[in-house]
Amino acid sequence: MTDAPHEEQVAFDINDFPGGARSAVESVLMVVDEPVTEATLASALELPVEDVQTVLVELSADYDAAERGFMLRRFAGGWRVYTRPEYAPVIERFLLAGQQSRLTQASLETLAVIAYRQPVSRARISAVRGVNVDGVVRTLVARGLVQEVGREGGGDSGAVLYATTDYFLQRMGLESLDDLPALAPYLPSAEMLDELAAEGLA
Repeated sequence: MTDAPHEEQVAFDINDFPGGARSAVESVLMVVDEPVTEATLASALELPVEDVQTVLVELSADYDAAERGFMLRRFAGGWRVYTRPEYAPVIERFLLAGQQSRLTQASLETLAVIAYRQPVSRARISAVRGVNVDGVVRTLVARGLVQEVGREGGGDSGAVLYATTDYFLQRMGLESLDDLPALAPYLPSAEMLDELAAEGLA
């Protein structure tokens, strides 16, 4: 019996990139939506952890010195890019301006899963929908319809859990989640979602 084929990783040399390790680390930070550890970055980029730590500290300092609209901070054991608090009014105006646009079918389906299975992780949402939902969840969070409410297991390392917001209830014309139509029995059970996620369907 032969081993199942493994997905081949893309080979590269950090030094082949114009910006070297600094730009490589920065590119990864732009796509993560949860804090990423120095060790994870070092492993993915095949760099010493010490080099990655140095790059992160330098990037954070450079962003601060340049007064960029975003900052790089260490939080919950990892690093992530955040918008600066002082720009909250700008972000709020932008997000509110987009509230009038209609949600896509994918967003509506994802929102329904969250509403009936909350608090729920992205892996479980993906297990129900059969597709990756990272971008859709980010859109729902940006619209103020969904929010992070903790992590599985209550620690810092568990998957982020999502739930609907008061704004969701307002937009749906509901006083509470108890007023949602009885659709939950038709959705997969928590145990089934765990099995689907474990099988890689998330």
